[in-house]
Amino acid sequence: MTMLPPAPLRLTTVDTEDTVRIELDGDLDYDTADSLLTAVTATLAARPRPSDLHLHCAGLRTVDSMGLSILLMIRRRVDQAGVRLHLDDRPAALERLLTITGSLDYLTKSPTDTANPSRAQGEDPRTSGEAVTARPTGPDSTT
Repeated sequence: MTMLPPAPLRLTTVDTEDTVRIELDGDLDYDTADSLLTAVTATLAARPRPSDLHLHCAGLRTVDSMGLSILLMIRRRVDQAGVRLHLDDRPAALERLLTITGSLDYLTKSPTDTANPSRAQGEDPRTSGEAVTARPTGPDSTT
């Protein structure tokens, strides 16, 4: 197995009237993830605030757990700011990581795409006909 040397994360920001595109090139990991969060935070603080934030991921080599954590944090922040997040041109490794961790839909769909109408109205899922997963309740989690 060949080990690649770490690649610093390079960020290139392209602004238009209502959209910001940040191109990611390198590794999104423990050492570099904070720079992405800083760039996104500055974008969200700018006036006027963009309506869309595109993270262009084609140049990403690796994403570790800290990188994933930062992506999740970015999602929360853009939702609070009312900005739509787009993860464009995701490499296969990132797609696989998001799928395995169950965060693909959360990071790639807008809140209105994933909203459940019965939950939005505050209806109890137990009485709404919505399927609820049963979980083991015994002390050894088998009963």
